[in-house]
Amino acid sequence: MPNFETNYQIKWLTCKDLIFCLIFIVQKLNKKIKIAVSRLMKVSIFRKEHFNAAHRLFNPTWSDEKNEAIFGKCNNPNFHGHNYELIVQLKGEIDPETGYVYDMKVLSDLIKVHVLNKFDHKNLNLDTVEFKALNPSAENIAVVIWGILRAHIEQKYELIVRLYETERNYVEYDGN
Repeated sequence: MPNFETNYQIKWLTCKDLIFCLIFIVQKLNKKIKIAVSRLMKVSIFRKEHFNAAHRLFNPTWSDEKNEAIFGKCNNPNFHGHNYELIVQLKGEIDPETGYVYDMKVLSDLIKVHVLNKFDHKNLNLDTVEFKALNPSAENIAVVIWGILRAHIEQKYELIVRLYETERNYVEYDGN
């Protein structure tokens, strides 16, 4: 006569071993899935900076009347200034070794060296090469800043530049 208790115990041990084996496999897969997901996840980081600059919006091919009609106070021949707020956004994957998308200190230094040192407390029309032949509208300033930073930031990062000319007026450029 078969021993049901022994057969049951053998099945139980086999089932128990199978459960431990499944748990082990799930844990290993879970680690690999987490690593794969972290490589697919993109996180945005932001750095906010501030600079002051003067400019004049003016198209030299237009008459004074047309410049005044289109640009209004921003066409003042004696220039006018803004307290610009610059927000630089980088989007990328988290580096598993550092936990960073991008080192914020490196980003801060890039902005200071290549943007703020160039534009802060300057007359954009007179003191900068970038705007000698380009109307320094907020849109053009954002595009120029994006180009300057893009040259120093790897392509694997999405770069977005947001520039506030006033508290209520701002532009954003992402390279497209």
